[in-house]
Amino acid sequence: MRVSLALLADYSNVSREGKLNILGIFDTIYAPRFPTTHAHLQLVVRFEAEAREAGSSRQVEVQFRTQDGTVLFRLPGAMTVQPGELGENIRTDHILNVTNLNFERPGRYAFDVLVDGQVAATVPLRVEEIPARH
Repeated sequence: MRVSLALLADYSNVSREGKLNILGIFDTIYAPRFPTTHAHLQLVVRFEAEAREAGSSRQVEVQFRTQDGTVLFRLPGAMTVQPGELGENIRTDHILNVTNLNFERPGRYAFDVLVDGQVAATVPLRVEEIPARH
C-alpha cells in the first residue's frame, strides 16, 4: 500500500459517485500573534493498494510534529483493504478533520502518514506571523 495523494485543505468530501472534492489547498497558516489556534483544517489522503492486497489489514497512523521531530500528537488506526475491480489498483480516500490546532510559535510543522510503521507521506505546514502594521 502506498499514499498517492496527501495534502491540507479547508474542505473536502467524497461524493456518492466516489469523486474526491477538495477546496482551499494550502501549506501555510498566517497568524497575527502567538500562541494561536487554527480552527479547522482537513488532511486529505489517498491510499492505493495492489489488487493482491485486498482483504489485508494495515496499521495506519498520522503524526503531527515540529521541525525538530517532536511529535505533538498521533492518531493510530487500522484499515482493511477492500476488494476493487479485478486486477486494478484499489484506491481509498480518507479525510481527517483537525479542529482547534494550537501553535505556541511560528515555525515548520508536518503531518506524517505512516503505513505499517513506515512513513508513506509527509505533508509540510508552515506557520508564520503576520507583521504588525503601524
